[in-house]
Amino acid sequence: MKSIVEIVEKKPWFGWVLYLGTLAAVFAIGLLAASIFERRQESFRVQTVSPIAEWEPRNEVWGQNYPREYESYMKTAKTDFKSKYAGSAPTDYLAEQPGQVVLFAGYPFSRDYKQARGHYYAIKDIRDTLRTTAPLPGTCWTCKSTDVPRVMNEMGAENFYKAKWADLGAEIVNPIGCQDCHDPKTMNLRITRPALAEAMARRGQDINKATHQEMRSLVCAQCHVEYYFKGHDKYLTFPWDKGFSAEDMEAYYDSIEFSDWTHALSKTPMLKAQHPDYELFMTGIHAQRGVSCADCHMPYKSEGGIKFTNHHMASPLQNISASCGVCHRESEANLLRDVYARQDRVKELLGLAQDALVHAHVEAKAAWDAGATEEEMKPILQLIRHAQWRWDWVSAANAVGFHSPLEAARVLGNSIQKGEQARRELAGILIKHNVSLPIPMPDISTKEKAQAYIGLDMAAIEAQKLNFLENVVPKWDAEAKAREEKLPKADASKSNY
Repeated sequence: MKSIVEIVEKKPWFGWVLYLGTLAAVFAIGLLAASIFERRQESFRVQTVSPIAEWEPRNEVWGQNYPREYESYMKTAKTDFKSKYAGSAPTDYLAEQPGQVVLFAGYPFSRDYKQARGHYYAIKDIRDTLRTTAPLPGTCWTCKSTDVPRVMNEMGAENFYKAKWADLGAEIVNPIGCQDCHDPKTMNLRITRPALAEAMARRGQDINKATHQEMRSLVCAQCHVEYYFKGHDKYLTFPWDKGFSAEDMEAYYDSIEFSDWTHALSKTPMLKAQHPDYELFMTGIHAQRGVSCADCHMPYKSEGGIKFTNHHMASPLQNISASCGVCHRESEANLLRDVYARQDRVKELLGLAQDALVHAHVEAKAAWDAGATEEEMKPILQLIRHAQWRWDWVSAANAVGFHSPLEAARVLGNSIQKGEQARRELAGILIKHNVSLPIPMPDISTKEKAQAYIGLDMAAIEAQKLNFLENVVPKWDAEAKAREEKLPKADASKSNY
């Protein structure tokens, strides 16, 4: 058998093949070693400084053990980022689009509708909003606090839901955080809100069999979804039994004749979309490619050789290189241009649908005032209900349709078609009842004018809220502080109080 030296002497090209092959093998072994080391680093868990109780709600207690994650989570308190349509900066939807006051006439969203801020403000914002001046069920606390799993465990989910919102105020004081998504013993992702598991079970799916990557979206889907309060006990329920699309959920609601409220002008039995982010996301290209919510909204971060998940849950546009740049090789300027191009188109369709609906509600009121009958109006009210549901299904979701631009555009196209069809049929009824067309539109050029048009006494509503904030909330906080002072001490410098 010839030696390698002899082979190379006769065939010099073989030496180059051997050399390059050796380089490739060494490089591959190096990559494997680096990958193993990286995976070990990812699985490495900081030694627990102090034990975390099973239902520990205080984020600062978790932060003693996981300071990097906690420090990044605390950045959700920042409200200084504004993209073209969203971000963390305060945004008053009713001031920007007064027509929405008309769309929500008869419902608390006509009083106050602002873009949600970071998770850090979950408790403050639900207390402050003018939507919580009316009597509410305990269900309204479900997605606002790490105290919710604790209280649900103590009293049971059913009793939690049917309790009065005000009666739970002293118990629900810590904002959204660690407890909502993590097991305190293993730090594994877990579901702490029963509604998601129950909805999946009704669809024949066991959420306990979800993969880690799926869980990186499902923990968000505990709250960033469409839901309703079922029955007299206001049991939190996801309307997914027939599917996840706008039409599937609409069919579910129609089959049980559910409505959130009756519109004050058109008398339409209305549906209010909550924030179907997960449902819309699941129809988009990112979900189809296996991307999770956390991949974009909580990208990995390295610090001092440690790789961890950035818990500053925020718009990917606030950190394009870490969020989008992991997969997309375009420049940040081009990526931003593409995002805005899609959002611009969705925003245009939202405006067209909203305008058709505002006219439809006002014209329906004119028809009722002219003596239209329930039999005449029933098919029109169904069109208005379905048109506004589709508009709201896109409008209420975050990202201005970017989670799935094609689906958002399709749904809004149907909304516009139904809204305009309702107006055409209303025109026939108005003519039948000898009403001159077109129906004059009220001056709703500002939020204040629109609220006056639908009959809201905003001065009284604001005075009621001020009384609540000055005389009720301080008692809640005092009671909560007394309770938590009996628990193992947290770092006082990071206390919520």
